[in-house]
Amino acid sequence: MVRIGPSGNSNAFYASGHKHTYEEAAWLSSLGLNAFEYSFGRGVKMGDESAAKIKEEFNKYGIQISAHAPYYTNFANPSDDMIEKSIGYILSSVTAVKKMGGVRVVFHPASCGDSEREVAVNNAERNIEKLMRRVHDTFDSQFTDYIICPETMGKMKQIGRVEEIIRFCKIDARLYPCYDFGHINCYLQGAIKTKDDYRRIIDLTADELGDEKAYNMHVHFSKIKYGAGGEVCHLTFDDTEYGPEYEPLAELIDEYKLTPYIVCESDGTQTDDALIMKNFHKND
Repeated sequence: MVRIGPSGNSNAFYASGHKHTYEEAAWLSSLGLNAFEYSFGRGVKMGDESAAKIKEEFNKYGIQISAHAPYYTNFANPSDDMIEKSIGYILSSVTAVKKMGGVRVVFHPASCGDSEREVAVNNAERNIEKLMRRVHDTFDSQFTDYIICPETMGKMKQIGRVEEIIRFCKIDARLYPCYDFGHINCYLQGAIKTKDDYRRIIDLTADELGDEKAYNMHVHFSKIKYGAGGEVCHLTFDDTEYGPEYEPLAELIDEYKLTPYIVCESDGTQTDDALIMKNFHKND
């Protein structure tokens, strides 16, 4: 099954009179959407009572929930103390998403800082290996169904190109790629245009990581403004200048019968645009 839904509470959610995330479950179900991503972008703050209420409602309506770890993770940081903080953000996010009934956590891998790109990638790879040892040590006695998703990034100085994400996902069986196709389009300066542009990424993933991770990849999608340095800001589907377009990706997902978890990150219109995305799919 393809799962599609918004990242966070959209403008339409609040305009409909809703206030609390647990209310998303019934609302999304009524719209025909079946996924939701909770962002811990500024820190993992989730009380047990709130998490339990979200889990109850999302289970009731069959909506799957994922989480985005705090945005400031950087596994290429030369400071051991900062690596420990990044590991802590992921561990806290896994704990929180499990309390909400989810299993997927997305994270930003790294940035180059003052390092050459390959040095930064090597450092990130080594520290993500350390992260996954800690994840296994912390959780495997309780559960093993977590999926940790390093995300493609949109700025030129960030670590997270498709090939780098594939490299990281070879580290551990529980690392699955998160392809943010808007970010990919940013660092490629608008090169994602056709079904074959998407096909090259999916085929490479299947060849390098196997069908399981390719078919069940995590996807972020929105149109994003970019400049010479890459990503500038998220847009809505009303944009006709920057792209990318979702329809060719939907056609490829249907052709390959993929079963990804797709999160719309449009600026404020993420629910409306998620519905547009859903309607491009012809498969049940």
